[in-house]
Amino acid sequence: MKINIHLSPKDLLIPIKELWDLSAQKIDAIEKDSTPERGAPVNTLRGKYAGQAWTEWTQGFQFGSALLQFDATDDKRFLEIGREKTQKVMAPHITHMGVHDHGFNNVSTYGALRRLMNEGRILENQDERAFYELALKCSGAVQARRWTRISDGGYIYSFNGPHSLFSDTIRSLRSLAISHVLGHPLMEERDTPVSLLERLVQHARATAKYNVYFGKNRDLYHVRGRVAHESIFNLNDGCYRCPSTQQGYSPFSTWTRGLAWVMLGYAEELEFIETIDDEELKPLGGKVDIAELLLETACATCDFYIKNTPVDGVPYWDTGAPGLAKMGDYLGQASDPFNQFEPVDSSAAAIAAQGLCRLGCHLKNKGDQNADRYFQAGLTVLNTLLNEPYLSTQEGHQGLILHSTYHRPNNWDYIPEGKTIPCGESSMWGDYHMREAVLTVQRIAEKKTYYTFFN
Repeated sequence: MKINIHLSPKDLLIPIKELWDLSAQKIDAIEKDSTPERGAPVNTLRGKYAGQAWTEWTQGFQFGSALLQFDATDDKRFLEIGREKTQKVMAPHITHMGVHDHGFNNVSTYGALRRLMNEGRILENQDERAFYELALKCSGAVQARRWTRISDGGYIYSFNGPHSLFSDTIRSLRSLAISHVLGHPLMEERDTPVSLLERLVQHARATAKYNVYFGKNRDLYHVRGRVAHESIFNLNDGCYRCPSTQQGYSPFSTWTRGLAWVMLGYAEELEFIETIDDEELKPLGGKVDIAELLLETACATCDFYIKNTPVDGVPYWDTGAPGLAKMGDYLGQASDPFNQFEPVDSSAAAIAAQGLCRLGCHLKNKGDQNADRYFQAGLTVLNTLLNEPYLSTQEGHQGLILHSTYHRPNNWDYIPEGKTIPCGESSMWGDYHMREAVLTVQRIAEKKTYYTFFN
């Protein structure tokens, strides 16, 4: 990746405004066509979002996008869409015991509404606040209850079962974080309270230890910053067995969206841990050690992304995808979503861009000389996504960011006639995270409150 060191947040304000103009049209089109009975919109098929009634893991992105639209533009029509749909549709997600996606669904909706009230963007209403906060308290506890104990801690297990630790789940730690801040524990048998902060820290440690590779000690023969999508454990003794993947090419390559989840998840949890009192973290290993782990993981994965992504900042879907060998020096040129060998994944780029920017902001606050490198890398990625061929300007296409890849091994992505790989389509998570990333940069450019999930 070639980092543009000359970009500034203000340089992106004009294309960001153009994005929000397009975004309003996309949200309206989706709301017109979709109904909860058809399942939450997941990804587009020939430019139209298709519903998929399986875990409904993208529903929070749908309504959360409307709340982000209001946040960025002050258009209250989108506030009402987000607020109304959250109240009417999202309740089952609060107590959904079968998923690892509470941070996606509930923090993007109930959490966003609470944040907007905290910031004074919507009027204070004690009953409404209590409703949002009760939802967030319950969500954090329910997510933390999905727990596997291992020999050196534990983790929130994926929907594959108790043996499975996903990299994606690092972003659902947001639900535990907010619930903890609201003073809520998980209550187990015989009235035993379980600290949500403790489970947050243990899950972050497990993901870093088993899903991320650091090129030293156990990982001597692995590339620093590489990420395995999944780790498998022996439930009889709690011991680690092997890496695995569900959506990547292999357990020994890096599925780039899994990498991006880790980049963003560790950067934002690093921001959160900075707000926690030292005394609260002492029983969990101490604030210094926890912050060092989060920082080391964020830096390693961000470095890997920068090194293994084409010059414009948009990665191919997996670093080990076999067709890449046929593309020559694919890292030395701009990404090509229309090639005939392997698809790019713009959704991974949108997620990674926010992670890079957040890590840069954190390091800048610490006076670290590497801060600009990460922040400028994030701006470089966003600058690419804010323009064609990634920005969806075509009238009638409901997606915002084109060339997202969902599940290549399962062949769930649409391949246009005459093409050999998926291209030209969007995803609900890619569009949502693009909105979230540009809102982060927009607030920095306009010198407004820095955007965090726990504001």
